[in-house]
Amino acid sequence: MSKVKLKKRAESVQTNGQSKQKKKKKHDNNKKTFFYDTTTVINKKTKPKSVKLSIMPPTKVEEYSCNWKTLLQTIAANPEKQDANAKGKQLQKTPSVSKDSHKPDKPFKKPARTVKPASETSGRAEKDRFQQNGKDSTGHKQFKAEKRKRKEEKEKQMNKKKKVEEVEMKTTEPDIWFDDVDPDDIEAALGPEAADIVRKRSGMLKSSAEVTESVLVKEHAFEGLTRAVAMDCEMVGVGCDGEDSILARVSIVNHFGKCIYDKYVKPTEKVTDYRTAVSGIRPADIENGEDIKTVQKEVAQILEGRILVGHAIHNDLKILLLDHPKKMIRNTQKYKPFRQRVKSARPALRVLCKEILNVKVQQGEHSSVQDAQATMRLYTLVKKQWEAELKAARAGQFQKSPRKPKAPKNQSK
Repeated sequence: MSKVKLKKRAESVQTNGQSKQKKKKKHDNNKKTFFYDTTTVINKKTKPKSVKLSIMPPTKVEEYSCNWKTLLQTIAANPEKQDANAKGKQLQKTPSVSKDSHKPDKPFKKPARTVKPASETSGRAEKDRFQQNGKDSTGHKQFKAEKRKRKEEKEKQMNKKKKVEEVEMKTTEPDIWFDDVDPDDIEAALGPEAADIVRKRSGMLKSSAEVTESVLVKEHAFEGLTRAVAMDCEMVGVGCDGEDSILARVSIVNHFGKCIYDKYVKPTEKVTDYRTAVSGIRPADIENGEDIKTVQKEVAQILEGRILVGHAIHNDLKILLLDHPKKMIRNTQKYKPFRQRVKSARPALRVLCKEILNVKVQQGEHSSVQDAQATMRLYTLVKKQWEAELKAARAGQFQKSPRKPKAPKNQSK
């Protein structure tokens, strides 16, 4: 009975499997079919793949240098080096077989070699050529040492020549010697040149001209126009016996003694006396001078609205045919403290500079620039006091008198 039951179960399983297969087939047959146009193919634009240029290191010797001839010479001269280089390259090319070669690793990439410029390779070739000819670095050093010695010898010769010239210049100076004598006295007796030599030898300041300039002019100061300017003029003689005067030179300096205007004037009349000993004017100076009208205009523009300083400045304004407000003029000749100190009603500029500034000016030929600088230095020395006195005087002039009380009116009787 059991065997029969098993057979029936097996048959039922087989029938069930066949029935399932039939059902699947029927289901597949019932599916709808769709037909697609397989012939039409869309041509898509594909971007061209960028081919990377594989820059390999140079394999030939000729590729290392642009200097073909020198390379050929080095190769021909050193065949052993070439063979050694070739062997080294072969060793580099042979791949090293490791124990773990069976493992799939990343492909080995060689480091990119930097190709040196032709200048360096040509320099190496030149060094090799020097070694072939027997010229090593020691020979180059010797050549440099010889060159230095030649330069040193030339410098020594030049220094010797300069020393000889200096000695000659010293010997040309007159041999003047005085013991315990004041250079000022020597200047009065023998002249300024002899006094300058004595000053130099005794270790004093360089020369009288340089001393005066250092006192009268401020170094590294402003060189333009300032509120106060000083002016001086030089004149020459015209007419019979040169008694009349005309303008020959005008000089203006600023507050610090820097010259801002200095021009020679062309004479309008025939000059009969140049007065060179005093004025320092020579015919060549005023021959191609500036026209007097242009000088007048330029000077008037500079003086406008500024304080004018000068020594006996009224004479300079008169010869220029110009006028200036009296309250803007500072005349060093008429300043009371100066006159009292020198004990003179009309002191000369030379005397004022010697007594107050301890400087000597107008030694021999005059210079309008130096005279203007001297007057400006005198003014700046007492500027505060001078301006305060003027201010006080003006305030006293225009001060209102106190108001007097009115008298009472007479009352009617």
